[in-house]
Amino acid sequence: MRVADLATRAAVSAPTEGRALYAGLRALDVPEEPVARLWHAATLLREHRGDGHNAALVAHGIGGTEAHVLLAVSLGVRPQEFGRIHHLPEVQLAAVLDGLRGRGLLDAAGGFTDAGRETRERIEALTDQLAAPAYEVLSADELDELVAGLEPIAAAVSAVDD
Repeated sequence: MRVADLATRAAVSAPTEGRALYAGLRALDVPEEPVARLWHAATLLREHRGDGHNAALVAHGIGGTEAHVLLAVSLGVRPQEFGRIHHLPEVQLAAVLDGLRGRGLLDAAGGFTDAGRETRERIEALTDQLAAPAYEVLSADELDELVAGLEPIAAAVSAVDD
């Protein structure tokens, strides 16, 4: 399966420095079976990006719970109802929200301020930049081929989710 080969080539080419989850997964053997190999490559690429995202959050002074609050706000969900943090004690979540308001990232109603929106955009841009080295091993044509090969899989997953 060509898409598994391309994804694997990208996945095992990325730098491991400062990326604990990705580095740990890189230590595992790459499966021979094409679907398992593609799944493994996708997991590697996801964790490479995730480790970079964590670095971007830390670089912007955003902690774990704050990151979940900002994600909830970006999705238009009240943090108190967001699946990843809804279980937190009300006092703890209120303190996080107050802290984000105090830093000028959220307004009184709990929405993004301009500074909050800009901070989120900078974090996402840095995350993209930090994820890019994994794909530099592929030519532009190979990258297009990888994307085209993954589109039917993504469509099938989306159809099941609907």
